[in-house]
Amino acid sequence: MASTSFKIVVLFIAFAVIAQMAMAGDPDILTDFIAPTNQSIDGNYFTFTGLRVLFFQGAPGNFTVLKAAVKEFPALEGQSVSYAVLKYPAGSVNPPHTHPRAAELLFVIQGSLNVGFIDTTNKLFTQTLQLGDIFVFPKGLVHFQFNSDSQDPAVAVSAFGSCNAGTVSIPNNLFGTDIDDTILAKSFKTDVDTIKALKAGFAPKA
Repeated sequence: MASTSFKIVVLFIAFAVIAQMAMAGDPDILTDFIAPTNQSIDGNYFTFTGLRVLFFQGAPGNFTVLKAAVKEFPALEGQSVSYAVLKYPAGSVNPPHTHPRAAELLFVIQGSLNVGFIDTTNKLFTQTLQLGDIFVFPKGLVHFQFNSDSQDPAVAVSAFGSCNAGTVSIPNNLFGTDIDDTILAKSFKTDVDTIKALKAGFAPKA
C-alpha cells in the first residue's frame, strides 16, 4: 500500500513538473498590472518614450538594439511582452545568440535580412526576408541575422513573449569570459593559441 502511494505521489510530482515546463514563461499575475508600492501612477507609467530617438537618428555605424523590456519599461512586468528595434548597417551581423525565456517574432521594416536558426538536431533553417516579412525564432534556439547588402541598412522590430526574454551571445559567452583555454581548444578541436587569439578579439577595449 505504501509503495502504491509513493508511486502515485511520484507520478503527481512528475506531471506537475511537466505541466510547469509546458507553461514556462512569465508567471501569471493576480492583479491587473504590477505597479510600484506606495506610489500613485497615471498614464505616464504605462508609456515608454525610449524609441522616439529612432525618428531623429541617422544610420548607426554598428549593429544596435533599442529595447523596450522590463528593465527599460517597468510597466511590462507580468505582461509577458516586450519589444526591441534592431538596426543593421550595411554588411552588419547580429551574431548567433539565444533568448532563453521567449520566442522572437522578427518584422522587417526596412531593407532585407538573411536569417536563420538551428534546432536541437543541429538542422539549420534559413530564409532571406524582404521588407514586410515576419520570421519566428523558436524559444531558446540559437539564431542570427545578417544584412548582406553592402550599401543599404536594414531595420527590424522584434516582439517577445516575455517582459525579459534574456539574451545569451554565443561568441561573447564563449570567448569573452574566463572559460579555460584548454577546455575551449579541446571543445573546438583546435589549439590554445587559436583560442587566445579569439579571446583577444573580445577583450574589453582600453
